[in-house]
Amino acid sequence: MAALPVPVPGVAVRYWYVGACGPFALFDADFEPPGPGGESEFLNLVPARLLPPEYADALWEGIREGLGSTSAAVLLTHGRYHEVDSSEWGFRRAGEMAGRAALVRAGLLPPEEGPPGRYVRPPAG
Repeated sequence: MAALPVPVPGVAVRYWYVGACGPFALFDADFEPPGPGGESEFLNLVPARLLPPEYADALWEGIREGLGSTSAAVLLTHGRYHEVDSSEWGFRRAGEMAGRAALVRAGLLPPEEGPPGRYVRPPAG
């Protein structure tokens, strides 16, 4: 398994349909090269009242899918859900976009293979 070669801070995903019901997932995550063991890991700093565990778990599943065969340490720093419009599917899909965005920013994927720009904000600065 390949490792993420450089830190990718501030991956911000805002996944929702404007003006209609549908998936809602909002979060920020920092991606780092994996630790000494080389395995992927996930640390969630968001309180459960802001992001229930089932959505955080689905998000991590999606991130792993988006990263493919690349390992990384992921720190979830912010997250929100909507009582009606959020779903595990939506968070899984948003996580996949975050993983692919991290690969693009690390130079492992060309931009055209990354997620749609309307859902993933560019890095600050």
